[in-house]
Amino acid sequence: MTLRELLQETQRRLLPVSGEDAAAEARELVSFAIGRRVGFRDGEAVLTEEQRSRLEAAVARRLSHEPLQYVIGEWDLMGFTFSVSPEVLIPRQDTETLVIEAERLIAERGYKTLLDICTGSGCVGISLAKRTGVRTAISDISAAALEVAAKNALALGADCEIVRSDLFGAFTGRRFDIITANPPYIPTETVKTLSEEVRMEPVLALDGGADGLDIYRRIARELPAHLAPGGAFAAEIGCDQGERVTELFSPLGSVRLTKDYGGRDRVVTVILDKKC
Repeated sequence: MTLRELLQETQRRLLPVSGEDAAAEARELVSFAIGRRVGFRDGEAVLTEEQRSRLEAAVARRLSHEPLQYVIGEWDLMGFTFSVSPEVLIPRQDTETLVIEAERLIAERGYKTLLDICTGSGCVGISLAKRTGVRTAISDISAAALEVAAKNALALGADCEIVRSDLFGAFTGRRFDIITANPPYIPTETVKTLSEEVRMEPVLALDGGADGLDIYRRIARELPAHLAPGGAFAAEIGCDQGERVTELFSPLGSVRLTKDYGGRDRVVTVILDKKC
């Protein structure tokens, strides 16, 4: 079977779990199996037995509803490729809105120090460190997640301080110019209704409590002690949480909401009042 035929066959097999994404996922899995991107001139190539076995194992994992990103072990954000595993949330395009908003603040306000909490794979903090040169610390409560983040920082040549911390617990007495976060924000009952693929991601990174806002409440209480005067906080939010999150943070300073590519509220930004 040629590679072209194998792509078609893999697409057909993936249809029940991948739907309209079956063709794109088939290309990703075949590329994973052969160890490089499938090219235009590869149509008549024939896979080795080792490559076929690797592909078969990968397809079997995907057919069991394991997310494609975990099967191939990586995914892209902001032009960087990040290692991912079931210990971390999969990078999503929506999160680029957070990176872009934080990058804008760093450039406009001359910020020099960044703390990225709930870092997971490190995709937000590492992207900002690479794109802006800001001095960066990344943290997470999960030791397993931090191992993935450390691997990504090393692979991408990002000079990041890596700290295990429950939000700001390990940062007593320290302040940063800007703090970013992609915390869990899905209501507990909603988590139970998510697709089988999404429910394979770490519940610690998904479940935000009864209304999805538990972590935001903690951050709002603790934030003033860790932001420099005039500093900024930027976080991803659920698309229906803008009004409630604005109410939480408005006592601290000026609040704005930024929409994602789909026109939905996706990022809350707080500029700390100098009086805090």
